[in-house]
Amino acid sequence: MNTGVISTRYAKALLLLTQESGRGEQVFDQARALLRNPDVAPSPLEPDLAKLVALLHKNRRGSYLKLILNTYVRMYCRSTNSRLAHLETAVETPGLAEKLSKIITDKTGLRVIMETEINPEILGGFVLDIDDYMLDASVLRQIESIKAQFIEKNNRIV
Repeated sequence: MNTGVISTRYAKALLLLTQESGRGEQVFDQARALLRNPDVAPSPLEPDLAKLVALLHKNRRGSYLKLILNTYVRMYCRSTNSRLAHLETAVETPGLAEKLSKIITDKTGLRVIMETEINPEILGGFVLDIDDYMLDASVLRQIESIKAQFIEKNNRIV
């Protein structure tokens, strides 16, 4: 059976289960934690998530857990009119995540769940990923753009 079909079916069943139990947000948070660091399971595991893990083990489909959790996270976000965003900055920037979340919410009406990461390699500015959209306002990208223009200009001269 197709991996995408399997992960979608289990994720949809988990979403329905969490909607019935009212524990969707808690399972969503634990699913994200497991995806970020699969070696450290939240304790205690939410009962709905524990049921999924037991079912996967019983059906010998434990290898699908990561795909199922990724699919569940996307489905949960859609069902709650939310979007998961990832903000990367070179240094800690107090208030930036909140400002960007507010701008996105005001423009789209969607609730933004922002994850942040500090990455000194981007040198400054920020990189924002939300769904399939990426806004790269980093200093690194600007330097790379200037470098590419310089190389292109030099290649035309030679």
